[in-house]
Amino acid sequence: MRRRRANSRDAGDRERRRTVTPGRVAAVVLALVAVVFVGENTRPVKVRLLVPEVTVPLWTALLAMAAIGWLCGALLFARRR
Repeated sequence: MRRRRANSRDAGDRERRRTVTPGRVAAVVLALVAVVFVGENTRPVKVRLLVPEVTVPLWTALLAMAAIGWLCGALLFARRR
């Protein structure tokens, strides 16, 4: 009997992971908007970080900032296991 409870709980956990939640939908929509925004901004720009100044495509700078923002969010809001 105990074994069956554990299996039914595991099945419930798997089912919860598969459900579509408003937060997941919003995350996918925001990710798609970010990809379109980056794709539309391809002209070269001058980027200055403290002293050096480099010319890079705008999409590269936007993608780098998005990656840094994602990393900061992941570090700040990571769930502890």
